[in-house]
Amino acid sequence: MSDDPKHLESFIHTLADASGAAIMPYFRTRLDVDNKLSDGKFDPVTEGDRAGERAIRDLIDSHHPDHGILGEEYGLKEGPSPISWIIDPIDGTRVFMSGLPTWGTLIGAMQDTVPVVGVMDQPYTGERFIGGPSGAKLLTREGETTISCRPCSSLGNAVLGATDPRMFAQSPDTEAFQNLADSVKLLRYGGDCYNYAMVALGQMDLVVEAHNQAYDILPLVPIIEAAGGIVTDWAGQPLRSGSDFDRSRGKMIAAGDAGIHAAVLEILKPAA
Repeated sequence: MSDDPKHLESFIHTLADASGAAIMPYFRTRLDVDNKLSDGKFDPVTEGDRAGERAIRDLIDSHHPDHGILGEEYGLKEGPSPISWIIDPIDGTRVFMSGLPTWGTLIGAMQDTVPVVGVMDQPYTGERFIGGPSGAKLLTREGETTISCRPCSSLGNAVLGATDPRMFAQSPDTEAFQNLADSVKLLRYGGDCYNYAMVALGQMDLVVEAHNQAYDILPLVPIIEAAGGIVTDWAGQPLRSGSDFDRSRGKMIAAGDAGIHAAVLEILKPAA
């Protein structure tokens, strides 16, 4: 089957449909939650996570057996093709297990380590954000809408999102992020992948985070970029392959406005 990005845009909808069908039977049920860590920390995983990733992997293996796959729950499968897939079946497992609807399924197609197509799917609310060669779009039960980031004149007018303040618990991250937080109009914690989708939708201006993994962000890059935004690490470098995350320690900025992005880089420079 074709590796053309336009085909991948179509195929990624098939993957999202399958993952949603596999995950939804577990949402808002009395499901078991396992902890992937054993050092007193908590990194939850549920059968919903595993079922969603299995559904995606099975379809990729069936239709594109030469494609590589990196998923949060089942790791890396190498492939000879320049196309590979990156999967976070439930980004926001903590909110999933809490019954909140701000989790999402992240699926991205990479071409020679560059994100080219990405989707954030929320099957409970029926929202699907997709970005690729055809642009950035939001699909709902009512139809399809082209989306774009909004301009923002200054940090003092910006809405900033971050999933958890504990991301910035170590110096110099703490001081740098606090300086940024003191500069914006509004800071909201929580949100997980929804924050990035809201930047693409023009509802938020910034997401700044640290200690993320490749599968937490690379599927979102095509959505934000196709909507006119920018995604980099704290040093201003684009995020591509896994080695970028080793170098940046998972520190990333998603901005809807180039001027705001430049201002954030200046503030975060001491911790980059």
